[in-house]
Amino acid sequence: MSEIENTSEFIERQIVIGMITSTEYLHQIRKLWSPKWMESDTAKMLTSWCVEYFDEYNKAPGKDIENIYIEKLKAGLSKEKGEWIEEILGSLSEEYAKTEPDKYKVDLAKKYFEERHTKLILEDAEFELRKGNLETTAEILTKYAPLIKEDATTIDPFSRQVKEKIKKAFTEREQPLILFPKAIGQFWNSEMIRGGFVAMMGREKIGKTFTLIDIAFRAVRCGNRVAFFQAGDMTELQQLRRFAIYLAGRSDQERYCQPMWVPTVDCLNNQMDKCNKKERECEHGAILKNKREITYDNLVKLARDYPEYQPCHNCRELKGSPWLVYKKEVSPLIWEEAYRYLREFGKKYNASFRMSTHANETLSVRDIKSYLSAWKKEDGFEPDVIIIDYVDILAPDSDIIRLDFRHQQNRIWQRLRNLSQEYNCLVITVTQIKAAGYEKELLTMEDFSEDKRKMAHATAIFGLNQTPEEKRIGLMRINPIVIRDSDFDISRPVTVLQRLQMGRAILGSYW
Repeated sequence: MSEIENTSEFIERQIVIGMITSTEYLHQIRKLWSPKWMESDTAKMLTSWCVEYFDEYNKAPGKDIENIYIEKLKAGLSKEKGEWIEEILGSLSEEYAKTEPDKYKVDLAKKYFEERHTKLILEDAEFELRKGNLETTAEILTKYAPLIKEDATTIDPFSRQVKEKIKKAFTEREQPLILFPKAIGQFWNSEMIRGGFVAMMGREKIGKTFTLIDIAFRAVRCGNRVAFFQAGDMTELQQLRRFAIYLAGRSDQERYCQPMWVPTVDCLNNQMDKCNKKERECEHGAILKNKREITYDNLVKLARDYPEYQPCHNCRELKGSPWLVYKKEVSPLIWEEAYRYLREFGKKYNASFRMSTHANETLSVRDIKSYLSAWKKEDGFEPDVIIIDYVDILAPDSDIIRLDFRHQQNRIWQRLRNLSQEYNCLVITVTQIKAAGYEKELLTMEDFSEDKRKMAHATAIFGLNQTPEEKRIGLMRINPIVIRDSDFDISRPVTVLQRLQMGRAILGSYW
């Protein structure tokens, strides 16, 4: 008999003994057990008797197994098949008294069931492959799923044992992983939590990737481990370039290094001279009559005409409005500087960061989990925040590849939600809107692309809105579209200031 066969016999013997003698052991492995996981016919027989007894009496058979054996002999069980049974029963005198299961033996049984499950799947696939049935072989392999789902838990919510879980549930909800300041922080900090799945939807070239980069670097500053998956919107070199531009606050392209007007937060009451608070930064008279005068050209003219004017955002009653500040020409960012910025940032914040870049439609959710598993084994890296740029170009997992595209999208969003739950982390991504949303002032749930069911899987979805004139000034309005655990007003956006030529998607914010 080979070493492997000896090992299988030993493990099956331990499983049989455990199922006969321990009710708790039997309870823990009952749902996973199947006679096909047992290689020995005798083990299949004995474990089946144990399960039948347990299902009827809700306990392990214990010494009753001897009576069951006698009944089976009377019913025609072969004496030859009973030899190993008698050997086991004869060695149980000391085991009957044990009521507590050995955790190691429980884990050993679960691992053995998983190995047998996988082995049988592979045998079926190999059998079909030898017959030349490639499609059947592929179908068997793609339908494979682990027998043991470690993410499943069972608790009594009214017991004392839930005290620490209740405490954790409430404290995690109160402690965002990423902290944004001022209005944007009030707007979405509460959604940047463990177990959250946050998506932002907007048209092309509105700054979705730069927004993800801003979020990623703020997450690092807050002490989080960050995994950034570039799913094909950019190459690895392009992504590194954007990281460096964000940190430097200036581009590597000369055309974006020319003098420019950069937006900053001001107060409309300050601009219209309707504020008498002592905190007011500026004593200048009115420079605007109403909000309709807020255009890029007019703001530039006002900034030039009134160089002594000072923007103000000193009080809580701020009525947000943009102001433009002149920024002189800068030298284009070169690679030596970019490298230095990245290195200095990493050292300053002791950054734990992984960036994984893939060609368009080659990265799937299953691949993401494989990378996370490998990183954990390599050096213990487990992310607090996972960022995916972007969800629409993820490839479907192999088991859903034959579904219609919209059904694939629904499954992908489901699996991203599972990712946030399984790893107890914050997952953030962006998605495109359908063409009809391009001309809208404010995005709504109607502006989803492909399949509306994906809205149900995210814990929060935000709309990125911008008119051509707002783009010139450097404004973007972010409104809530779906927020699972909070009351929200889809028509009340927060305004963020940005200048993408500097790599900055969030320079300030106001309501």
